[in-house]
Amino acid sequence: MKDLPARRLLLVHAHPDDESINNGATMARYAAEGAHVTLVTCTLGEEGEVIPPDLAHLAADRDDTLGAHRVGELAAAMRELGVTDHRFLGGPGRYRDSGMMGTGQNHRPGAFWDADLDEAAGHLVEVIRSVRPQVLVTYDPDGGYGHPDHIQAHRVATRAAELAADPAYDACPQDPHTIAKTYWNRVPRTVAEEAFARLRESAPDAFGGIAAVDDVPGVVDDGRITAEIDGSAHAAAKTAAMRAHATQIAVDGPFFALSNDLGQPVFTTEYYELVRGTPGGGPGAREYDLFAGVPDAAAAPGART
Repeated sequence: MKDLPARRLLLVHAHPDDESINNGATMARYAAEGAHVTLVTCTLGEEGEVIPPDLAHLAADRDDTLGAHRVGELAAAMRELGVTDHRFLGGPGRYRDSGMMGTGQNHRPGAFWDADLDEAAGHLVEVIRSVRPQVLVTYDPDGGYGHPDHIQAHRVATRAAELAADPAYDACPQDPHTIAKTYWNRVPRTVAEEAFARLRESAPDAFGGIAAVDDVPGVVDDGRITAEIDGSAHAAAKTAAMRAHATQIAVDGPFFALSNDLGQPVFTTEYYELVRGTPGGGPGAREYDLFAGVPDAAAAPGART
């Protein structure tokens, strides 16, 4: 397509801040290399818990203005990562944060968890057929840790990829597009264990406590990992993006905590599992580029196609 870089990456996330925690280094690296990086966030994160006391009034059980505030946080985070194409699914506020599983927020009007799957996917089809990404990154079927919005984001991303490729789907007038490769966010268990060991040794008192390895979404046995992206050169951008989400994240050097005040490591090498498409490495080998093996992405980064 004219006026689009040769490499085009789409990430689908549930709430503002998920992208920076999971993929901030990857996004910054590809944006710096000239790829077109598109982020679609499915909700405003209205039900999030607020860390700074002076912003506690934003919470859903008080002023209920956290969502609008987090729009600004996301924009600031994307500036840190160099990402200029970030959107909300169906427009800002189209779908509301569903809260944790089993709560009353799951079924309140507009909750993403209750969204019609094909309707929500249709909004994403418009993005896919417009941007025409070769690579999609999202969650596994459990959403990484069972949050309703993460599970729904997986379902919507998967369904939208199917519909976008289907010539018979005419709710979106643009030409069909097939995404070459789909990845799920992952963290290899050994990497997580080593990072938590460093946290316990070097900064045991940075936060109120230290999280457990299995508190990290997407931790799997190392054999599940098919790709690793070294974003260490963009570590500062990732941590700056995480700091921009100040209502949700507290950052202390290479570690961070959410509202539970339990320390976790910041990963600057990020890991993925290829679940659709042809691997770009040899048999059993990890990929070090999400675009590996994608023919029309073989041009130099930043080239137009």
